[in-house]
Amino acid sequence: MLPFTRGQFLANLVAYNEAIWPVQLAAFAIGILAVILLIWRPRMADRLIAAILAVMWLWTGAAYHWLHFAEINPAAYIFAALFVAQAAVLGYVGVAKDQLSFRPVSGAAAKVGIGLIVYATVLYPFVGIWTGHAYPEMPVFGVTPCPVTIFTLGFFLLAKPPLSPWLLTIPLIWSLIGGTAAFLLGMPQDWLLLVSGVIVVPLTVAYHAKADLGAPKS
Repeated sequence: MLPFTRGQFLANLVAYNEAIWPVQLAAFAIGILAVILLIWRPRMADRLIAAILAVMWLWTGAAYHWLHFAEINPAAYIFAALFVAQAAVLGYVGVAKDQLSFRPVSGAAAKVGIGLIVYATVLYPFVGIWTGHAYPEMPVFGVTPCPVTIFTLGFFLLAKPPLSPWLLTIPLIWSLIGGTAAFLLGMPQDWLLLVSGVIVVPLTVAYHAKADLGAPKS
């Protein structure tokens, strides 16, 4: 049983979107920048992509969960801590240590990864609008947890092995928690989130295992 109603959830989304405007435009812009960096591959592209993902997780943890969602759900303080922790891991592994490398490669994992990125940036809001959740009564890309998680998992499927398991843990947890909005709150755009973690983790493990088998023996 949720500690809030669907009406309270949607009203909270409206208040959040109105309070942070026009940050949504900036979030969409840096999301597109991450995709451009993936294709263009300039110097420091990997660090910049990791930094963009970290900023999205940090903003969503602090601004959405801590400052807004906590008004109707006390568990949001825990969610905020998880999102800030994910931002810290991305910042440490991908920016400070430069241990994340993103490549638009071929194969099943890459196709699913590209599909998740496209869904998070383009299709997610359209599904919401089509099912009756127009702005500002909708989760927006880059500043709310569900599209941020889908977008991040898409990039993880494009990451060159090895990928730290710590990077996958919190997105998997949130895919199961946040994805329940699909049926508990009538948010059909989150059905993909509910299954994305379950799909991405085995695909990532299989992709990395294949890469290990193909690596030259020392």
